[in-house]
Amino acid sequence: MPMVTVSISPLQAAGIRAAVDTGTYASSSEVVREALRMWDAARKRSDVCDVPIAANDETNRGGRCVADMFADYEAETHTHN
Repeated sequence: MPMVTVSISPLQAAGIRAAVDTGTYASSSEVVREALRMWDAARKRSDVCDVPIAANDETNRGGRCVADMFADYEAETHTHN
């Protein structure tokens, strides 16, 4: 499998570690792969755009950021558990 190096915030790293520590995911790679699958699915549904748009850009009013999508996913996951 190809290897990619990315930089993430300490808060993101802690979230990934927590997901693995609680047994939700087997590895940090699994967490990131699922996040990328969700992002790709959202792009295919046109929920997010491929090109970052400035927050004050009028054309972005209907778009959702990835953080919002993850928050929705987490809220849905916790209500079903």
